[in-house]
Amino acid sequence: MRIALLGGTGDIGEGLALRFARDTDHEILIGSRDPEKARDAVAEYEDVLEAIGAEANLKGFINEMAADRADVVVLSVPPYYAGDTVEDVADVLDSDTVLVTPAVGMQGDDDGLHYHPPSAGSVSELVAKRAPDGVPVVGAFHNLAAGALTDLELELDLDTLVVGDDTDAKERVIALANEIKGLRALDVGPLANAAEVESVTPLVINVARYNDELHDVGVKFN
Repeated sequence: MRIALLGGTGDIGEGLALRFARDTDHEILIGSRDPEKARDAVAEYEDVLEAIGAEANLKGFINEMAADRADVVVLSVPPYYAGDTVEDVADVLDSDTVLVTPAVGMQGDDDGLHYHPPSAGSVSELVAKRAPDGVPVVGAFHNLAAGALTDLELELDLDTLVVGDDTDAKERVIALANEIKGLRALDVGPLANAAEVESVTPLVINVARYNDELHDVGVKFN
């Protein structure tokens, strides 16, 4: 399988790229608006993986080329770029491509971060509205700290909550997420439930902010 991480040079893109490259046999395509930046990121990720004796299967492309080659496309971009990024690559997406969004709308003040969804109700629903007809959209990886993902010495023991209206696409993303060591994907129903999932992200960030011993905290359901 080919997994494209659009905006894969950012924090969450880096973390997912390193974990997927280390823990799976899939080909990881790092996308960026600047193809040179994507290739530079690939070189950096390869160095990190080589240092721990892991073989990498990474390539760097401009976003559209990465999406065109992929079976699963992850929008690892800030929430305010998610809709525009979908439209930028819309011509190369089809019903065989699963579009995944981990983005969360948040606003910060002196007290911490607060959930700030778009008018669509959630970023996941916004992406679904901007995606071409027939392209399944799945929300996943929202509540994972980039710092935890990029620290490959850290053993994960976390859950990621997955929402989507297309059952096959959602099951595909759940299976993919479960390939990351220490990560468990849980089905939380349709995209209509995305706001509840996304709103957990500012909560866990605030927990980390106010509790030094819980740096890069995540969620686990028992």
